[in-house]
Amino acid sequence: MKRFPLLLLALLASGGAMAHGHAGQVDDSMPDAQKIRFCERVRDHALQAFYNRERGTPIKLFVEDGSDGARITNHIIKRIYDEPQISSPKKAEAFGRATCNEMMGTKGAPE
Repeated sequence: MKRFPLLLLALLASGGAMAHGHAGQVDDSMPDAQKIRFCERVRDHALQAFYNRERGTPIKLFVEDGSDGARITNHIIKRIYDEPQISSPKKAEAFGRATCNEMMGTKGAPE
């Protein structure tokens, strides 16, 4: 009888560990799916900008060609270099994701 609660606890713990930190699958028929994937890539650029700033590497910006992608990514990179409050990789990722979602007008982006 003691095995059942232990098994149940193990299943609950493993399910929570497996789901933590991964964005949920987005159906491609959703209008915001492309925006959400773009903001996930921008989040990666924000993290790289944080590491570059911490190493003292000069800022690297994208060539702006009039598209939203380069403009948004450059805005986020500049802010990460300018703001010392972004003091950890987690804060850089959160800032990049939130700023991108706000600028793209994404509704209900998964965490």
